[in-house]
Amino acid sequence: MFLEKINSPADLKKLEISDLEVLAEEMRAYLLSVLSEHPGHFAPNFGTVELAIALHKVFDTPRDKVIWDIGHQAYPHKLLTGRRDAFPTLRQSDGISGFLSRAESEYDVFGAGHSSTSIAAALGIATARDLINETYKVVAIIGDGGLTGGMAFEALNTAGDFKNDMLVILNDNNMSISATVGAFSKHFHKVTSSPRYNFLRSRVKELLNLMPADAQQIARKIEASLKPGTLFEEFGFRYFGPLDGNDLEALIPVLTGIRSLSGPILLHVVTEKGRGYAPAEEDPVGFYSVSGPFNLKTGKTIKPKPPLPTYTEVFSRTLVELAKRDARVVGVTAAMPGGTGLDKFANAYPSRCFDIGLAEQCAVTFAGGLAAQGMRPVVAIYSTFLQRSYDQVLHDVCIQNLPVIFALDRSGLVGADGPTHHGVFDFAYLRSIPNMVIMAPKDENELQSMVKTALAYEDGPIAFRYPRGAGVGVKIAAEPQALPIGESEILRAGEDVLVIAIGNRVYPALEAAETLTNIGISTAVVNARFVKPLDTATILPLAERIGKVITIEDGVIMGGFGSAVLEALAAAGMANVQVTNLGIPDEFIEHGAVQHLHALYECDADAVVRAAEKMIV
Repeated sequence: MFLEKINSPADLKKLEISDLEVLAEEMRAYLLSVLSEHPGHFAPNFGTVELAIALHKVFDTPRDKVIWDIGHQAYPHKLLTGRRDAFPTLRQSDGISGFLSRAESEYDVFGAGHSSTSIAAALGIATARDLINETYKVVAIIGDGGLTGGMAFEALNTAGDFKNDMLVILNDNNMSISATVGAFSKHFHKVTSSPRYNFLRSRVKELLNLMPADAQQIARKIEASLKPGTLFEEFGFRYFGPLDGNDLEALIPVLTGIRSLSGPILLHVVTEKGRGYAPAEEDPVGFYSVSGPFNLKTGKTIKPKPPLPTYTEVFSRTLVELAKRDARVVGVTAAMPGGTGLDKFANAYPSRCFDIGLAEQCAVTFAGGLAAQGMRPVVAIYSTFLQRSYDQVLHDVCIQNLPVIFALDRSGLVGADGPTHHGVFDFAYLRSIPNMVIMAPKDENELQSMVKTALAYEDGPIAFRYPRGAGVGVKIAAEPQALPIGESEILRAGEDVLVIAIGNRVYPALEAAETLTNIGISTAVVNARFVKPLDTATILPLAERIGKVITIEDGVIMGGFGSAVLEALAAAGMANVQVTNLGIPDEFIEHGAVQHLHALYECDADAVVRAAEKMIV
């Protein structure tokens, strides 16, 4: 056993390539044993085992800086950098992160939860190194999916201009989360998989040494024109590859040779997602991430009972059904058709669904263009990823008051993915933009009504956000009903305390009201439904009459829904109303079970009860 002896990359230096090949298989077996029991990113990590081994074998980490793009390909890196024994705690409360974390390890040089950032970060690190006259090496690893993000090309352009010593490794597996899209990707894989390309390159190399000098120069130009890396060389990089990224005998000598070169270098390696585990090799999209225990032999998820429909499924089903009635409805996503449920929409209306790749900025402005010509674009993006296109939401959609619909999946606390993925900022970052309407459903039935509301609203941009996972189990109406814009609903009358809740915090508010009633505190509950416009016609008279208000949200308090209520009270001159805001405090929340995090950060039913008791005393 080699893996149990690897406590740091220094231990790799002692091993021969044959030993490292055994280590690679041990790492895959260990990954499989842990991930079959605990949720985590799966297939991408099985493809990067040899790459992680080779990098830590050749480079002097942590002195040399290795920057991984996104964290879903870095589990092998974690196993080799002192976190093998802690790996079974992955993505659990008080366990290690599923992504790169500077707070977790000195080997995690730059945090990575969103894509396309590694080249820019590496360039910054290389520039800092040169400014202080250091000599360490800098390596960025980016997937071909990451290259669909415009930031990666911005960084390539700048790096080629700056000409710092740095190595970019393109980990090419023809996948991001779903299959990689875009003209660049299609051309790239067409060229590198072409028998003609591979035959001609090998024949040109054989013939070069037999030619006179002048002919050799011409032949080298022909060979260069065959390279898939011509584009990178135009950016100012020296290109090497493509190379088998799962072949240690090829990787280690090439990395060793490249390590001594100067200037910006790009090494193109081809890896296989899910390598070594047949079900993941056959279905790398399905095995991109595993959500729970599965059978090791079959790869089938072990489910004790059929789950309730998820919010994503309800959104998807509703959108597909409503799109039958309006041919203007189109779907837009950023490399997440499966995660957002737009894969079902794409199956039903293939010509009306558009995957832009890992390029949220382009997705939003593209949707603005569609809306400008009378289409009804539904932009389905995770809340945390829409942050990347804030400028486009503001400038390209809201200033022009274009009727783009934003469906924000995975809003609120999302659990195991941690601070890079908690969708807790959307109320705050959208609420401040003029012309934007913002909704959040209390349950899955109200979600389908909000989908219909959004499609019916053509006066400007509108967003609705909903949580990850299963709904609460309410009956779903056969026909969704559009909601009046800006209208809340009073769910419970009361005289002592008013609780105003939004989204998935409505049912905890009702639970708290029941508890408070049982101890003699009469509690009114309002489901706000709209963050903007706020239903002041309902909320302000209740607040003035009752005098004690609690707001609760699954989002940041600062600038969020509770802040909107406070602003409304202040504008109405209600200085005597006592208010307590419950929600996410001004800090980044680590990973952990959602219910545990809600309790820990005081935004659950028990927190409402405590806040009300404190007000009444």
